[in-house]
This record gives sequence, structure tokens and C-alpha cells, in this order.
Amino acid sequence: MNYAVQVEQLKKMFDGKVALKDVSFEIEKGKTFGFLGPSGSGKTTTIKILTSQLSGYSGNVTILGKTLEELKKPAQMKKIGVLTDNTGLYDRLTVLENLKLYCELYDVSIDRIDEVLTDVGLLDQKQKVIKKLSKGMKQRITLARTILHKPELLFLDEPTSALDPVNTTQIHRILKKLNNEGTTIFLTTHNMEEAEKICDTVAFLDQGQIKLLGAPKELKLQQVDSSITLELKGGIVKVVDKDEEGLHEIGEAIKKGQLLSIHSNEPNLGDLFVQVTGKELVQ
Repeated sequence: MNYAVQVEQLKKMFDGKVALKDVSFEIEKGKTFGFLGPSGSGKTTTIKILTSQLSGYSGNVTILGKTLEELKKPAQMKKIGVLTDNTGLYDRLTVLENLKLYCELYDVSIDRIDEVLTDVGLLDQKQKVIKKLSKGMKQRITLARTILHKPELLFLDEPTSALDPVNTTQIHRILKKLNNEGTTIFLTTHNMEEAEKICDTVAFLDQGQIKLLGAPKELKLQQVDSSITLELKGGIVKVVDKDEEGLHEIGEAIKKGQLLSIHSNEPNLGDLFVQVTGKELVQ
């Protein structure tokens, strides 16, 4: 299988305390991988190691078939894009002026600017000064800058943190489009709903260790409750077991014309996180 990221037995210590312990995972090219966990779980530490911003670790890391040392070469660095909580935008310059600087840095035609601004829905804002933009707009401009050079692999650290639902939906749309075009995405988040929407595979990280790893749907199906919830007319909600008696109750509700909806009781990713770690995931 062709992998964009391979991590084996990754360990990191800070002041004698374990930040990451034997973290191992692989990301297939063209997929979206969600690294999920609360603040302080080790998500940002991992992303900094994988993007060569942090040293002093042990374990093996391969990015796009290269070691991290090989990845530092300019030709290799152009294959990745990184979005962190530090926007790196120049507040006194316009959107256009900011992106022109990065076009020069990545040796990209300035014609690409209108393309990425169209993708993020901000083409009409390109002459505005950065400091006059909203937080959501700045986040989308940062994403535009991150994808300016058409990277093969994107590292996104909490890309929708503190954004409103409208801006969050806009960024999700952009990420899905990029993924459909073949870009591999490594996403760190503590938003389980976000992960369910856009990730092919997720890993639960807690106290520096991966506690669960797999496709969201498969993980949820492994924990499906053996009951079914029926919504009946008159505001009645009834939970029945998946057995002969439950089947009889469903049949009776249908015969009497009382059944409005029926669904299995599978957990969401937030429920799974609590089951696996014993902790609520505070956003």
C-alpha cells in the first residue's frame, strides 16, 4: 500500500514527563486522517515532529517516502503544507500582498492567487488589509496560503478551532474538495463531529498514547447497542431490543400506523472516546 505518512514507536519527553509514548500509525495517500484528543494530549507535539519543527524524539517517521532529514530539502518541503494556530500573515499588508510573498517563496505563478481565493470564497476580499478581516476570514486566507503551492500532504492543526458554524462548514467544504483531488490530509482536532464528517480514519490520543484507531463507521459499529429506538405518534419514544419481542413491537407499531421513525442506537465518536478513555472531551 502507498503511504503518505508512516510513524513507528514515536516517543517524546518534556522535562522528564512523557508527551508521546509508542505512537504508531500510517496514512494512506489521498486519505484524510483525524488525530483526536483533548488539549494537552500530544496532538500538536506530534504534528510539530512530523513537520520537522521539533526534535529530540525517538522512533521512525517517514513522510512521502522520505525521512524527516530528507524532507528539509527545499524540493521536498514544497510537497507539504502546514496550518497551525499561528497564521503567519502580515496584518498591515493586503490579502493579495500576503499571498504574493508566498508565491515568490514557493516559486508559484501569481495567477494561482485568484484560484485559491475562489476556493476559499474570498476572491472579493483580496485588496483588503489583513487586520480588517474577521477571524474566520483570516483562517480561510491562511488555508489559501497553505494550499497555494498545491501540496501533496496537508498538516492542519485545529483548523476550525473557535470558528463559527458557517466558517467551519466552509473550511470542511474546502478540505473535502482538496481530498477529492488527491491531497492527503493530517488533521488534529478535539471536535468529534468534525472528524466524523471528513475523516477516513481516526486515532484517539489520550495522555500521549493512541487508545483507538480505525475508520469512524467501523469503530462505531463495533460498539453498536443491541437496541433500537422507535419514535411513535404522540411524542412517544420507545427503546426495544433486537430480538423477537422487539420485532413484534415494531410490527405492531407499523400495523397501527403509529411509527414515525426507527434507528439503531450506535454511539458517536464522542461517546466512544468516553468509553475508551473514561473522560469527557471538552471542546
